[in-house]
Amino acid sequence: MRRTMLFLPGNSPAILLNADTLGSDSIILDLEDAVSPTEKDSARILVRNALKYLGYKNCEIIVRINPLDTDYWKKDLDEIIPLKPDMIMPTKVSDADYVLTIDKYISELEEKYGMEQGTVKLIPLIETTLGIENAFNIAKSCPRVTAMFLGGEDLTADLHCKRTKESNEIFYSRCRMVCAARAAGIEVYDTPFTDVDDDEGLVKDAQFAKSLGFSGKASISPRHVHAINEVFSPTEAEIEHAHAVMEAIETAKAQGRGVISLNGKMIDAPIVSRAKQVLEMAAAINGGAN
Repeated sequence: MRRTMLFLPGNSPAILLNADTLGSDSIILDLEDAVSPTEKDSARILVRNALKYLGYKNCEIIVRINPLDTDYWKKDLDEIIPLKPDMIMPTKVSDADYVLTIDKYISELEEKYGMEQGTVKLIPLIETTLGIENAFNIAKSCPRVTAMFLGGEDLTADLHCKRTKESNEIFYSRCRMVCAARAAGIEVYDTPFTDVDDDEGLVKDAQFAKSLGFSGKASISPRHVHAINEVFSPTEAEIEHAHAVMEAIETAKAQGRGVISLNGKMIDAPIVSRAKQVLEMAAAINGGAN
């Protein structure tokens, strides 16, 4: 289960020390935008040591690496892959070949260190117009890709428009990302809400992202984690309805009825599928730390 993904700078020892206590389902240890060129080497070593010695628990570990057009990305992977993070987040992913280049290098490192092939998964960061248009091909590029993530800030720069709280400028991109991910059978995550002090705006933005079909949302502030978790968690009413749906299914089976209804409404396959998803998420939340 991954409702929240919290970005944390890879060059901050104090933040990395308590990274798994901030309530996020996933933490993204950032070696890219949050780290200046002069600190790339030290951040890489710091993140490596954090993964090696801190023993993060109760959250998924994602490491955001530098783009292919830099001299840093291979060094990032050289240091991080042996520590077996859950996922690597490639940045500025524009097409399937971009992903395959990274996939090939990770495969070489997994072989070198005696790791099972495919141990480390990928969550490409889509933050260019070309990446948006190639979203489905990126999603289907290789088995390592289990999710995609929309980066709104760099995307709006590429679109030559202003980033706004209302986010009308990325509506098309959001929809295309969700459709591409769902068609490919993977998860998809929304861009962070960047106004740390606007709690009402955050909730509204998260609710809208959920309504479009996003699996969860990233955050740049620990302050936003709880609210995002709440938005992307099933409500008590949704859980009760899901139980009722499954009970109606079992009752109909026991009575040999093929037609099933609940509160006057027909229960079809999509409703059953949604009920199962709700109950699976509820079980995951109750079994986790959040």
